Amino acid sequence: MTRRPWARRLSVTAVSVAALAAMAAPADAAAASDSAATSSSAAKVDYATWQKDCQTVMDQALPYLKARIAAAKPGEKQAIVFDIDNTTLETDFGFTYPQPANKPVLNVAKYAQEHGVSLFFVTARPGIIYWPTEYNLEHDGYDVSGLYVRGLFDLFKDVAAYKTAQRVDIENKGYDIIANIGNSATDLSGGHADKTYKLPDYNGQLS
Repeated sequence: MTRRPWARRLSVTAVSVAALAAMAAPADAAAASDSAATSSSAAKVDYATWQKDCQTVMDQALPYLKARIAAAKPGEKQAIVFDIDNTTLETDFGFTYPQPANKPVLNVAKYAQEHGVSLFFVTARPGIIYWPTEYNLEHDGYDVSGLYVRGLFDLFKDVAAYKTAQRVDIENKGYDIIANIGNSATDLSGGHADKTYKLPDYNGQLS
């Protein structure tokens, strides 16, 4: 994987990415109950439980993706769209920079990218942290075909509508979005994906 020259100059000050990401989290994140969550306790979920629940969802996604990828038509451009915070990265659990990958999701992403599927990342993070975010994803092993962050005017738009519009843009580039994976209803609503997989946010406990 090619490293950009600026990446070598990133210092420990980049730890602020986590704080910026938290500020960028959608204010209207859904509070709907998660099928993967097993507890409604007000106490914040522990890491082991979160990883177990993420793995449960990815265990459902992987067989579908294997079959869908194997059935690809000649010339078909397949893509998966991912959220970032607490989906592809351990935002609420990784307190270093680069933040660690969410391993159950990374394993699925690696299978897909090794079989010709393009990975796109659609996030509510602001554009000011585009480069540190892209570097973080690539550092963790994701092949980034496209990263969508919110520009200035996007910050005032409904998050679900913003994310839907980015998926439309990906489709307009000729891709079939075979799966859309995120941990909030705002990541998945609006269509423009063959199948959606929701990771747990435990009634909004995770951004």
